[in-house]
Amino acid sequence: MIPPETNKKGDTLLYLEGVSVSFDGFKALNKLGLDVKRGEMRAIIGPNGAGKSTMMDVITGKTKPDEGRVVFGNIDLTKHDEAAIANLGIGRKFQKPTVFENHTVWRNLELALKADRSPFAALNWKAAAADKKKIEDNLELINLTEQQNLKAANLSHGQKQWLEIGMLLMQEPELLLVDEPVAGMTDAETAKTAELLKRIAGEKSVVVVEHDMDFISALGVRVTVLHEGSVLAEGSLETVQENPRVVEVYLGR
Repeated sequence: MIPPETNKKGDTLLYLEGVSVSFDGFKALNKLGLDVKRGEMRAIIGPNGAGKSTMMDVITGKTKPDEGRVVFGNIDLTKHDEAAIANLGIGRKFQKPTVFENHTVWRNLELALKADRSPFAALNWKAAAADKKKIEDNLELINLTEQQNLKAANLSHGQKQWLEIGMLLMQEPELLLVDEPVAGMTDAETAKTAELLKRIAGEKSVVVVEHDMDFISALGVRVTVLHEGSVLAEGSLETVQENPRVVEVYLGR
């Protein structure tokens, strides 16, 4: 893998090389190597304990690696904390949606706008026409235009997941990390989520951690299989499903 040098679509945006993390003697990541292109969506699969969550913790600055390189664009992420990394353009969505339940869908997106949030600025802030257009575009993207005046508490589980994705998009990230987005969703919501993420990819890079193979198949993207903190296999879903080692350690369970 070659570290990124330029900012063109299709070039490497995220680059991990030789990344290791240990917790009390347990090696959660073991010389992990991974690269994600600009505008690419990548699916990450693997058994429990394979290192998927630790990998995302390292990318977002929650966990510092014992060794290795983590590069975003041309920035060494290991030298930055979580808040700084978020401001650099990396958004993370956890499995359980976190939205402001007592606010409307519109207000949730408004609160998530990328803006000066210092106390003085917040007191005097009003959404400009461009901000309102951005909210309207996001509502359409996440299939919640008709629900914009509903309180978030009244949304279905799947709709809350879409709202949180929309809130992350208001921050204008270059890279979106999404953890098990379709857990607990209906089949219809799962299908809509696949379409949503496919629309986002291309404009953004998206890394999806998921266990639902039907959902991964619907995404139709390159798949990376993690096992014991390293990459076990990589390729199309069909390719990794035919890999004997993947079947042995993960799919055959």
